[in-house]
Amino acid sequence: MKISQQTVVNFHYTLRNEQGEELESSRDADTTAYLHGANNIIPGLEAALSGLEPGAHTEVTLAPEDAYGQRKEAQVQKVPVKHLVYQGKLKPGMTVQLNTSEGRHPVTVTRVGRHSAEIDTNHPLAGQTLVFDIDIVEVRAATPEEISHGHAHGVGGHHH
Repeated sequence: MKISQQTVVNFHYTLRNEQGEELESSRDADTTAYLHGANNIIPGLEAALSGLEPGAHTEVTLAPEDAYGQRKEAQVQKVPVKHLVYQGKLKPGMTVQLNTSEGRHPVTVTRVGRHSAEIDTNHPLAGQTLVFDIDIVEVRAATPEEISHGHAHGVGGHHH
């Protein structure tokens, strides 16, 4: 079965930056699963995987526009520390959770003051060209429940 709309794809990946530095990998863990066509993964990667079959290997290089977008300086802001969720001492470079009216969002701390912190709400990989090394492990038809929920269930997917 080929990867197409309403298929669940299980794959292993290694993600590197343009310099070849490994940023993350699923190779020593369970596969990653997603529902194709439901915007569960970045658009450039989903488009590149369309039509592949189990056993396929591909390397996909994505410009920032096709991955996490360009960095936006306007997304660096100062907030009261009481709105941040973290453990230990707050330090620059930490990824913490920001409490918002839409729930918690991960942000990166850039500077720490006595009562406030400067945070960057850009995705940590924004502005970077990314290289994905992908091995397709399994492709199957999505269940009606997965389609109605808009994501894959089970190992590597969403658990209810």
